[in-house]
Amino acid sequence: MSRRARGRPPYPDVLTPAEWRIVEGVRHGMANREIARRRGISLDAVKFHIANALGKLGLSSRAELRKWRGVRGDSALKTREAEMAGELDMGPIGQVSRSVSDIEAAVVWYRDTIGLAHLFTAGSIAFFDCGGMRLYLDQGEAKPESILYFRTADIHAAHRTLEERGVAFEGAPHMIHRHEDGAEEWMAFFKDPEGRLLALMEQVPPDAR
Repeated sequence: MSRRARGRPPYPDVLTPAEWRIVEGVRHGMANREIARRRGISLDAVKFHIANALGKLGLSSRAELRKWRGVRGDSALKTREAEMAGELDMGPIGQVSRSVSDIEAAVVWYRDTIGLAHLFTAGSIAFFDCGGMRLYLDQGEAKPESILYFRTADIHAAHRTLEERGVAFEGAPHMIHRHEDGAEEWMAFFKDPEGRLLALMEQVPPDAR
C-alpha cells in the first residue's frame, strides 16, 4: 500500500499566491518592513517568502528578484509572457503620484473638498480620476517631485524595447493590484538622465486572456 505524501499538494504555479504577493512588493521597490506593514504579516514571514522564492527561481539575491520578469499563472498577461517586443507604444501620461502623510484624511479632502472622483483605495494608497488622468496618493514621507506614469498597450514589450535602448529600469514589470472584477494594474519604473523616476503603466481588463 502506497503512502500519501505529507504536507500541502504542489501548487500549479512557480510560486504560491503568498510568495507572489511578496515578490510583487519586492519588484515594486518596497523594503521588507513596508511589505509586512501593507500585508499585515510579520517581518519574518516576508523574509521566509523571499527566501523560498529565491530558491524556487534559482536566483541568488534580492536585486535579481527585482529584475525577474515572471508573470503569475492566473494573470491576464500570462499569454504574453513569451512574446517578443514589438513597436514601442508610449501612450499619454496616465497617472501622476503624490505622497501624503495621512491617506484617510487625504481621500476625504480630494474627494469631498475639491470634488475628484475617487476610484479606489487599497491600504495606504488611493486613486482618483482627473478628467481621464489618474492621481495616485501614497501615504509616506513627502517627496519633492511627482512621478509621471506613461500608459502603454503592452507593458512587457515596452519594457524590453526601452531596455534595449539603454533605459535603466528599477525592476521588472509587476502587478500592483487586482480589482474584484479581475482587472489588473501593472507598472514598471525607470529613470530619466537626471536619475528621476518615471513609469510605464498598463490597465489590463479581466477578459484579456
